[in-house]
Order: sequence, then structure tokens, then C-alpha cells
Amino acid sequence: MQIGLDIGRQYVKMVVVEKTRDGLKLLNVDSKLIPEKNKPFDPENIDAHLIVMAVKELINQMSLKPKHLRNLTTGISGSNISIKQITTMDMSTDELKASMMFEARKHMPMDGTDAVIDYQVLGPNRIEADKIDVVLVACTNGVRTSHQKLLKDIGLKADIIDSEPIAIMNAFLQSHQSSEEGAVILLDIGAVSTSLIVWGEQDMFFTRDIPRGIHDLVKDIATKRSITYNEAQDYLQSEGAAALEVEQPEDTSLIAVAERSSLDIFLEDVRRTLRFYTKNSKQSHFSALYLSGGGGNVKGLKEYMEENLQIKSQVMDPFANLETKDKISIEDPAQYAVATGLAVRKGFEA
Repeated sequence: MQIGLDIGRQYVKMVVVEKTRDGLKLLNVDSKLIPEKNKPFDPENIDAHLIVMAVKELINQMSLKPKHLRNLTTGISGSNISIKQITTMDMSTDELKASMMFEARKHMPMDGTDAVIDYQVLGPNRIEADKIDVVLVACTNGVRTSHQKLLKDIGLKADIIDSEPIAIMNAFLQSHQSSEEGAVILLDIGAVSTSLIVWGEQDMFFTRDIPRGIHDLVKDIATKRSITYNEAQDYLQSEGAAALEVEQPEDTSLIAVAERSSLDIFLEDVRRTLRFYTKNSKQSHFSALYLSGGGGNVKGLKEYMEENLQIKSQVMDPFANLETKDKISIEDPAQYAVATGLAVRKGFEA
């Protein structure tokens, strides 16, 4: 049995799979709201004890026992971790480790504690024969220790602590066939932030944490329509992306600054990130965009992204290639991309 636990800012989610002769079978999946029901979500007031209580309730809800949870993988969010593809000289293992530690200190904000790194050699660089491509994952010991303490308070111990962007990519690789031509864009939209990952078999791996999520869309709706936060949540769920459309003045002779919605601002963040990727990778062909996370299945969002980016878009189903146990009903599979990627993590170990 392999378990993936996704500790988000608004929900905690868990996916349980087991290995079979033909691959992986989905045994159990569920989620639990962290804040109290019917109270407006406030990311600044989500204390650790609320998360601990939510995970414990989720474990009980899924009829699992904390002491019997083995092969547990959890993830650290993209805002607390640095992931970069680096091209460097081919060197010995010891030299490469020292070089990666230097790169980690250079690229990530330090909090006074030592850097913790992991890396994977991808192989020879396609352009420079004497160099290799390496994916470096780094966080501080402070971040890791804080995550481990949270798990200990829950009564859990993780076999693997992964990064959420890598988990999203693993969920995609498990459930969809990658294209040999062009890079794919993975957009996992959470409550307060969005993980953007660009990856292709022949292209540079890249990820960025965009500090915008569903919370920003709901606040925007609440402000512009003068309704409560909870009413805005319901309105977004029923109307989808159309709830954020900005009404333009009827009198076109008036000179005014065009008002932009939070969705337009989010789109511009994505565009800016893709321009940065294109400039640094020389890759401008994107074969598809996959939406996931709690905001991935917002009505009309797929069409909005496809129309404005001119990139074929679809909602990710991380369970697409998993055998499913009878009587499992899954509402909105896209929200479980991180948890699924964590659960299948052992299958991607070298």
C-alpha cells in the first residue's frame, strides 16, 4: 500500500494505491476541509492545530489507522522549495554534490538553517557535449523540520518528503502520455497559490509558484458584487469563470482605464512566466495545457485559458490509468493531482 498526503491551505487530501501485476490500483481517496464549515476561508488564520485536526479526521473518515500507515509520502509546497534544471560540467559524484549545494544557496532564500538538497542527473546536454543536465531540488532544514514536526503532531512519519511540483508532474506522467514534440504546461490551482510546471521529453524542466489562487478569485467576486465571501464561493461554483467577467462601460466615447479581473491578472502571470521560459529555453511550442488542483475544474476556465493562450487545454484526470476499486466515487478528480503524484512516487524511483 502506498499513500500520498497533500496538506493544502484549505483542504487536506489523501490517496491510497497498491501495486498489482498490471500497475497500480486505487484503493481509497478522500478530502477534508481545514477551516470550520460555513466560516469564510482566511489563509492567515489557519493554525497548525487546525491542520492536525483535519488530517486526523480525514484518516478516521477513510477508516485508516495512523500507526499502520506505511509507505507514506508527503509534499512541501512550491513556495517553500526551489526546483531548477541546471546545466553543469560532467564531474565526479562528490564534486557534483558540492556544486549542487553551492547552486542551492545561490538560488533559494535562506532562513538561517542549512540547505537540504536532492538532485537527479538527466543525462548529457543536447547542445554542449561536455556538460550534463541536472534537476536540483532544495529547501532549508528549517522548512523540512517544520514539516516533520507537523507530521509528528498528527502521529505520522513520512517515508518520503517530496516536493509538490514534482508530485504534479508524476501524476501527469502516470495518467497521460507525454508528447515528444513540444512541452506541456501543468497548472495546479490551489487556494492561495498556483504551481506552474513546464516539461517535455526534449525540453528544459521548469517550475514557478504563482502567488494567486481560488481565494483571490472569490475575494474579487465578493468585492465587486458586494456579497459575502461564502456567497461569492457559491457564485463562482455555479457561474464559473463567467462570474469574473468585467462589465465595460456602455458609452464607448468615455476615456477610461480598462478594469481587469483577478482572472485576467492571473492569466497575465501565466503569460509572463511562459515568456520567461521561452526566452531561457528557446522553446516556444507548447503542445497542451493541463489544469488541476481545487481550481482546475472551475466551469469555463479551460475554455478561457485555451482562447487566451491559444494552447489546447484540458482538465487533468490523475486517476486515468489507475485500476479502480469497486464503489469508489470521485468528485472532481483534478483536485487530487498532488496527492496522487505523492502516492505513486515510489514507482518513479530509480
